[in-house]
Amino acid sequence: MRIAINCRSFLLKNYTGIGRYAYNLVKSLASLDHENEYVLYARKGLFDFKRKLPNIGGKNFYSCVDWQGCGPAKALKSIDIYHSPSPDLLPDVNAKIVVTVHDLIYKMYPQGHTEETIDATDRYFQQMMKKADRIICCSQNTLNDLKQCFPIDEEKTAVVYQGVDREIFHRLEREEQKEAEKVLREKGIDDPFLLFIGTIEPRKNLSNLVKAFALLKQQKAFDGKLIIAGMKGWMQEHISSMIAYEGLDREIIFLGYLSDFELCALYNKTKAFVFPSFYEGFGFPILEAFQCGAAVVTSKSSSCGEVAYDGAVLIDPSRPDDIASGIKKILSDERFASALKEKALRRAQDFSFEKTAKETLKVYQGIGQGAR
Repeated sequence: MRIAINCRSFLLKNYTGIGRYAYNLVKSLASLDHENEYVLYARKGLFDFKRKLPNIGGKNFYSCVDWQGCGPAKALKSIDIYHSPSPDLLPDVNAKIVVTVHDLIYKMYPQGHTEETIDATDRYFQQMMKKADRIICCSQNTLNDLKQCFPIDEEKTAVVYQGVDREIFHRLEREEQKEAEKVLREKGIDDPFLLFIGTIEPRKNLSNLVKAFALLKQQKAFDGKLIIAGMKGWMQEHISSMIAYEGLDREIIFLGYLSDFELCALYNKTKAFVFPSFYEGFGFPILEAFQCGAAVVTSKSSSCGEVAYDGAVLIDPSRPDDIASGIKKILSDERFASALKEKALRRAQDFSFEKTAKETLKVYQGIGQGAR
């Protein structure tokens, strides 16, 4: 088969969750599949030097850079399958179409989006329901949401869990520990600290995390700082005023976007990684923290509980007191925290991009060769 994969999401160095998924899928397919032919499709302008395809390797992997903006239908020739790693405007290609759905945030948590964004996303999904031959969902929760929101033939769907990049996220060796300590010193971070990683937007529930942190301070249950790492999203301006109201200006540190090693260092050194998100389609940070041996507190809701299973303290994200209690369980009982970390490491072994690639290849094989 000749399989085209749209690589738009990982042309820039700073990958989002979708970009990390798509890149690792392609890289793992290159290691796994030496029979089918893959075409990595990228649309970019002649003078666009910032965006470029990484060197994947693999003799059966080829690049197709659409310099003229012709679109996949014209730029790609004689393909059997076209895979869009996220819902997007799908082309009218003479091939079977596979789409990966990561979440239905715009339906399940619409207050985090503008009307324009909701309308545009809904058009993509409506078109996907008509055109896609197979829809890959990254969790059972995402599939359940899809079935709730759209009439769908479940035989057209598959749940394929995503993985964690173990080369990047891992428990640090002795030399790496020294480098991690240096990185933290340069960031002005001292032990102990709690950690949150994610885009700063309402869905991530930073408001209740700040309230939970304030409770810990009031109860004198924790004398360290809260580190928040992640890009600024939308509707996040009220967080600063809330922090000031709680008198926590000097207790909460915002770091913005970080390198992979800086993230790994934080996961390794934190007392607890706290991820009380209201809604996630999958929740990469949970697995990243698990793989680094961190103790994790996360939500029961959406896919967080599904992914974490018994490897984390599960809390009600709508209750700051429950978030604070979950953190206190880890802080107050070293034996419990140690056992939780071991469960987390075991749980992380259930997820790998090698598995993601194998199950995605089964999807490709299931729809077979032949044009649409």
